[in-house]
Amino acid sequence: MIRVIRGLHHVTALAADARANNQFFTGVLGLRRVKKTVNFDAPQVYHLYYGDETGAPGTVMTHFPFPGMARGRRGAGEAVLTEFAIPAGALPWWTAHLAAAGVTGLREDDVLGDRRLDFDGPDGDSLALVEVAGDVRAPWTADGVPGEVAIRGFRGVRLRLREAEGMTRLLALMGYAEAGRDGALVRHALAAGNGAQVVDLEIDATARDAVQGAGSVHHVAFSVPDRAAQDEVRAALTASGLRVTEPIDRDYFHAIYFRAPGGVLFEVATDEPGFERDEDRAHLGEALRLPAQHEHLRPWLETHLPPIEG
Repeated sequence: MIRVIRGLHHVTALAADARANNQFFTGVLGLRRVKKTVNFDAPQVYHLYYGDETGAPGTVMTHFPFPGMARGRRGAGEAVLTEFAIPAGALPWWTAHLAAAGVTGLREDDVLGDRRLDFDGPDGDSLALVEVAGDVRAPWTADGVPGEVAIRGFRGVRLRLREAEGMTRLLALMGYAEAGRDGALVRHALAAGNGAQVVDLEIDATARDAVQGAGSVHHVAFSVPDRAAQDEVRAALTASGLRVTEPIDRDYFHAIYFRAPGGVLFEVATDEPGFERDEDRAHLGEALRLPAQHEHLRPWLETHLPPIEG
């Protein structure tokens, strides 16, 4: 069993409009934009990161906003729900706040003992706020959400699959254990971690294939402390028969990728060096930061990337 995975590192989704995306995750959800950079493989598109004050692993939702992208279709082989942790008792405030902001799809529920509020993101993203008692992670509060109700980071993700066996074996290898079930929904969790340590499996043998588009989760990333731990994970995953990429330098972390059983794209990302490697903490996410291989594109990008403020 792998023992160095700490929970989620980040979740990356697709979007259709950078300004609307930025306004929702900062102005409505109250997260901090901790990095404004570009997609390494498509530098004409932003890569926007939102999280706590420093973008700590387990708090960061990231987006690739492709202008005008058609909406995705939820289905098998993807993360169909991203869950954020809020303090116990905070749900009434959030229900009123999201309703006042015109957010759609609001639905309070109780799932496996968790009191929660499901809602839609700006591209039909499937999101939820889950009350979690005793979450000690410090929230970002400078974007207007009071600290006593603010998002602490991720709670976890829900994956939709046609069958559970392969993913269950993988999660067990990664250190997860079953922590509850309700019909076709099975919860897996780490005994200890960074707070973002829940993976729920929604099993539907008749589910149609997911179609990626705006509002879809592109990949789910798990956290390890450093390159040595990542190498350990890569060796174990490869030994289990998975095809895992070589480590890739993403400037703020190193990443490896693989397709999990059922088709979900997983990443394992290092906690180091973090988002302060090229910006002072007080000014994270303000300036356009570019990877070295795309720095020569700065003059063009600064005039062609759409403005996201205002």
